Amino acid sequence: MKLGIIGLPQSGKTTVFNALTRGNQPTSMSGVRFDVHQAVVDVPDERVNKLSALFKPRKTTYAKVTYADIAGLDGSAGKSGFSGPLLNQLAQMDGLIHVVRCFENASVPHPAGSLDPQRDLQMVDGELLLNDLLTVERRLVRLDEEKRKGGGREKAIIEREITLFQRLQETLSAEKPLRSLELTPEEIKLLAGFGLLTLKPVMVILNLAEGETPPSLEYNLPGSALVALQGKLEMELAQLPAQEAEMFMDDYGITELSLSRVIRTSYDLLGLLSFFTVGEDEVRAWTVPDGATALDAAAAIHSDLAKGFIRAEVVDCETLLELGGLAEARQKGKLRLEGKDYLVHDGEIIHIRFNI
Repeated sequence: MKLGIIGLPQSGKTTVFNALTRGNQPTSMSGVRFDVHQAVVDVPDERVNKLSALFKPRKTTYAKVTYADIAGLDGSAGKSGFSGPLLNQLAQMDGLIHVVRCFENASVPHPAGSLDPQRDLQMVDGELLLNDLLTVERRLVRLDEEKRKGGGREKAIIEREITLFQRLQETLSAEKPLRSLELTPEEIKLLAGFGLLTLKPVMVILNLAEGETPPSLEYNLPGSALVALQGKLEMELAQLPAQEAEMFMDDYGITELSLSRVIRTSYDLLGLLSFFTVGEDEVRAWTVPDGATALDAAAAIHSDLAKGFIRAEVVDCETLLELGGLAEARQKGKLRLEGKDYLVHDGEIIHIRFNI
């Protein structure tokens, strides 16, 4: 899972990046400059900890999430859309984290001259919409030329694509993100190479000052979620040793660091789930889309397992932990054999039987 952190200048993007990654990237307030910082972090999962304690493997591997701190949005995409390097970075992301400034700081003036989270939210959303609209309109022009000239693809195929892009154009012109459309898997696959940003899920982070109450914002778009956090405080806590951080969290009434909350919300937004493989060699968490089959899970582990798939042995994590191991689960008849079309559920332990 790869998530891009975006927002207007001085919104606290790098502060949030540091809070989520336990990093210490300088929080420069020097204005707009295209730059990208990335960090890969473990997905906190107490189930992995418990399984590791049970099996005592030589290696424990958590699921991973990559955060990218992407500068460059300043509310002035204009008629040309985003620059090539910026668009290339944004298009690679599975989802976007939009940081909205809600804190006052006289030493760091807001670039617009005043604090207005609703305005800032709509400004960045407008840039994403505009960029997609320009992409869609350019594609329609090319499709029209292809249809008139002929000699390439079948006209029926071109017509279907024109119809699809006209739907996209109508949606964007109505100032609605493309994720509000119901698209078929075939249509989603066709659009994959166009870098359409409003197809991506968006988590809006309200970046608060210490002790500040979140503002009331109107934001109920599909594929979106709002999360409020005290960015600077969370960054400072994330950079402390674990025991010290817990003491300060108790003092401030913070029950969990933003890293866990943001990842949990990201999984929900992107429609992802985790399954586990266990043994003496390794306990490992894997991430697959909700709706993945046992065959998809096998492919996530290794392509050879999918090629030689015979059956999947499946047991729920909590059941395994209660019984004390795979042998006990097998004896109690809790280790089920499932076929390649079996739908994987979050928290299951899966062992693939295969033959190459």
